[in-house]
Amino acid sequence: MRAVLRRLLDRFRPSPWWDEPLYWAFDLETSGLDQKSDRILSVGMVPIRRGAIVWGERYYSLIHPGSFEGLTRDAITVHHILPEELEHAPPPDEVLPAVAERMANGSVLLAHHARLDLGFLHRAFRAAGHTPPRLPVVDTRLLIARLEQRRQRLEPYPEPLPRALSEIRAYLGLPGCEYHHALADALATAELFLVLRKRLGANTLRQLT
Repeated sequence: MRAVLRRLLDRFRPSPWWDEPLYWAFDLETSGLDQKSDRILSVGMVPIRRGAIVWGERYYSLIHPGSFEGLTRDAITVHHILPEELEHAPPPDEVLPAVAERMANGSVLLAHHARLDLGFLHRAFRAAGHTPPRLPVVDTRLLIARLEQRRQRLEPYPEPLPRALSEIRAYLGLPGCEYHHALADALATAELFLVLRKRLGANTLRQLT
């Protein structure tokens, strides 16, 4: 009931202009997709400040998974992170404070398929004895769905838009890049967000969340 009330109240609060908040485009590479058993291997974050990507403030770190049991050959084929690269990587306890610091002070989290990454992130925070950060979230997959809905109103029988990061970037004319690397994917998500925001004509943060 409180959550419903909070959402109703939020609808009547003024929303900031879309480029007022600091966004952190965020991506994780993990040993797999099971949030209960797989581990975070790396994190990448790229800020968007006043509507522009600030590459000089990027953040990236490998993360020691604690165990290499789940680091299968199939997983390595996807993210190309080798066990020897993780041997001397910092543990989650040393990386999470840097992540939390960037997610504080009114920041907005930006991700492609945010539910998956947030599930891993929140589990890592709880395992480390910390409260997961609470902040507004913008999911580029949801923005793609809204763009698709708009096209359905304007075009007869339009083709569904791709949801994969590489495919939707190619569809929108964005250049290819290195995928399945946390920092590269965070940058790719930041660029995709700026294009989608423009295509949707979203002027406030509420129109993006």
